[in-house]
Amino acid sequence: MGKYTSLSVAINDLTKKGYTHNFSTNNDNDTIECKNHDIELQVDEFDVDDVFRFQEMSDVDNESILYAISSKKDDIKGLLVNSYSAYSTSVSRELVKKLHNL
Repeated sequence: MGKYTSLSVAINDLTKKGYTHNFSTNNDNDTIECKNHDIELQVDEFDVDDVFRFQEMSDVDNESILYAISSKKDDIKGLLVNSYSAYSTSVSRELVKKLHNL
C-alpha cells in the first residue's frame, strides 16, 4: 500500500481505497466495533490487511499504529487507530495477537 508521511495522510488515502469504517477495540469482549454502523467483529471475523506505524517527532513517546482491516463476513473495510502512549487502553491477549500477526 505504500509508505505514508503522517497518520492523517494514511487515513485519507486508505479511505479513498475503500477503508471507510472507523473501528475501535472493545475491551469487554475481545472484539472490534464500528459504532456508527452498529457492527461488531470477533477476532476470527476480520483480517488485518496492513499495519502502519507513526511517531511524532516532537514527542517520541507518542506512537500511533494504524490497522487496515477487512471483513469478508460483512464485506466491509475500515481503519483502527491504536495509540501507544501512557494513556492507551489495554486489549485482550487474543486481540493483540490478531492485530500483530500480519
